[in-house]
Amino acid sequence: METFLHDMSWVLPFRSDMATIVFNGFTFLGYTPFFLIFLPIGYWLWDRKLFTRLTVLIAITAILNGWLKDFWQDARPDPAFQLDGDRVADSYGLPSGHAQVAIAMWFWLAYEMKRRWAWGVAAFIAAGVCFSRLYLGVHDVEDVLAGIALGLLSLAVFAVLVHENVVARWRQLPAWIDFAVILAAIPLLWVIWPQGEDPTGIASVLFLFFGWFAGAALDRKAAPEEPVLPAWWLRIVMAVGGIVGLFILRAGLMSGGIVIGLPEAITGYVAVTIMGLYATWIAPAIFRTLRLMKQP
Repeated sequence: METFLHDMSWVLPFRSDMATIVFNGFTFLGYTPFFLIFLPIGYWLWDRKLFTRLTVLIAITAILNGWLKDFWQDARPDPAFQLDGDRVADSYGLPSGHAQVAIAMWFWLAYEMKRRWAWGVAAFIAAGVCFSRLYLGVHDVEDVLAGIALGLLSLAVFAVLVHENVVARWRQLPAWIDFAVILAAIPLLWVIWPQGEDPTGIASVLFLFFGWFAGAALDRKAAPEEPVLPAWWLRIVMAVGGIVGLFILRAGLMSGGIVIGLPEAITGYVAVTIMGLYATWIAPAIFRTLRLMKQP
């Protein structure tokens, strides 16, 4: 059993140039740039409330994963097996964040959509993401199984909270309560973080969360009803233009912080907060000004 959970030599015969391209594609679905693309587009073009709930779930799951990684401090597989080692060199392995977030995220979307085919798509994508971490040699079987279990647990708890209307009742509270809870949680990370590790990186999730919620509150005030969207080709223009704008904004904020001498961590926090605000308020306001979104 110990060999099965930790020995990665079995993965080598599965490797090929084509398979590496495929599994690098799957593993991209668990990195920050993908979420910065997928979540705003879902908010703009699919369902604002659904993607705000999904953002809450992903944020909570990611913070839990970061805490457990630093608590267990379990080393990743030998670098000789790693094809994705440059992006994970400074982090621990147990549990796999890709596996944990993929299970929670994709199955939550299937749960919300209530379509049989959506469960199949969720299973396919989640399985691909989970196996990609083994294929690329950056997690062992134990890491991935733990991530899957925690993803399912996160999913179950969140489903209960939604089913019991806890989330709905919370959403009826004044918006300032959301902001107060998030702001209180940021310094709390340094109090609860285990083993003397530094939660500076994971704190970015809460700053993005803050910007997202602030923007969503302003967006609801400006446009209370779900928007009427234009023709499909204009939606593609919205998605591409909105995401290009987001990454230009990100680059400008990071460069600007360096120019004025802000510490890198502070620059990052300011950048992700404004990016969250952009995703849920600034971009939708631009779309409405251009009449790409209309109120019913």
